Amino acid sequence: MHFFVTYSTAILKSKSTLFKNLYVSMVYKSFHRTMAQSTSIPKKQQRVRDHGFDNYMEVEKKMRKVLKFQDLILSQPSSMLSVSRLDNLSRRLGLKQFEAGRFILKFPHIFEIFEHPVQRILYCRLSRKAHLQIEQEKTALLAQIPDAVTRLRKLLMLSSTGRLRLEHVRIARNEFGLPDDFEYSVILKHPQFFRLFDAEETRNKYIEVVERDPNLARCSIERLREKEYREKGADAEDIRFSFIVNFPPGFKIGKYYKIAVWKWQRLPYWSPYEDISGYDLRSLEAQKRMEKRAVATIHELLSLTVEKKITLERIAHFRLAMNLPKKLKEFLLQHQGIFYISTRGNQGKLHTVFLREAYKKGELIEPNDLYLAKRKLAELILLSPRKAKVDTALVTYKRDDDDYNVNGVQGFLAQENGREDRELEADLESDLDPDGGSDYSDQDDGCDISKDSIHEEDSCLTD
Repeated sequence: MHFFVTYSTAILKSKSTLFKNLYVSMVYKSFHRTMAQSTSIPKKQQRVRDHGFDNYMEVEKKMRKVLKFQDLILSQPSSMLSVSRLDNLSRRLGLKQFEAGRFILKFPHIFEIFEHPVQRILYCRLSRKAHLQIEQEKTALLAQIPDAVTRLRKLLMLSSTGRLRLEHVRIARNEFGLPDDFEYSVILKHPQFFRLFDAEETRNKYIEVVERDPNLARCSIERLREKEYREKGADAEDIRFSFIVNFPPGFKIGKYYKIAVWKWQRLPYWSPYEDISGYDLRSLEAQKRMEKRAVATIHELLSLTVEKKITLERIAHFRLAMNLPKKLKEFLLQHQGIFYISTRGNQGKLHTVFLREAYKKGELIEPNDLYLAKRKLAELILLSPRKAKVDTALVTYKRDDDDYNVNGVQGFLAQENGREDRELEADLESDLDPDGGSDYSDQDDGCDISKDSIHEEDSCLTD
């Protein structure tokens, strides 16, 4: 009996020890797994909105629609168009009947409506301020062609093969400050830098850099690191591979997320301009370096643009040439402190990627002449229509010997205010009309209306 009790006690003690060791090992593994996951940047994150960039894109939406109307009016021989004809041609832009007239009335600083002295019908043309803005943008575009040549050389050097499809560069020409005829004014005029050829396999045209210049193989983030090191005197080892991180307002940063960012900032990587064809990329460390190299490549791509922004769909055109990951949106959402993705401006159909460090309160920190010329159009869009009516009243008011009749001006402005109130009531009634909706889709595709189609429509109207 004593032997049986002793044997049973020994078995129970051994089982309790076994269970205890098993429990400790399970707790240790679970804790180690939690720590390993929490100290790495999560693969999927929710996008946190930044209203400064979203408001920028709302103005950009109006600019794209205004530019389509400008191209439509400037395509005419006399650079003016009757309102009825404009309404018919605007159907091809996706607008409904009478919607074109309502739209141009919202921007009197850009579009002028006047009565033709002979035909006695309403015509539309661009205002003097709009023409000045167009000339200023053209002058700035031509003046920065040497910089555009350098940007195109660096863009080609970002490619692993040193070549890009001509069609992909043509689609993104406005973002990189290239003129419409850049194939002749930039590529063919600089044969010492570029070579244009047709691929035998795909029959597509490609642009190839003639020689990689080591002086250009330096990223903008490297210059920022050098500037920060000289100004702040930070430890060189801490900022050697780091990026400028500014998280959007409302972004939740936990303790372990800070540790993950700290570890990622000190992770070394290969430069986007460096040739990595001879490296072994099968190890886990090499894959991490390639992921950070992709971040540096997109950072450099945005730095080469005029406004430090580009659509996600146009980055995808360079994905294979620059060794970028497939799921670009999820990849960029992992680094919301460096990039911001805005879905405003086109009913969520386009995703615009901003470089956060280049902007402050929705404005570019270091603007260039081409950017300032483009923002002039945004200023004309945001100007109040009431100010345009007051300016017109002061210009057309009759003066005798340069003496202003103050009472007459005040009376005229009072009449104008009363007329504006009646127009406001009429607009409210038209807005309440259920048939006043719009199926307009604000896409990036430009308005391509040929003169032959316009003449055909005129013949149809006369018949």
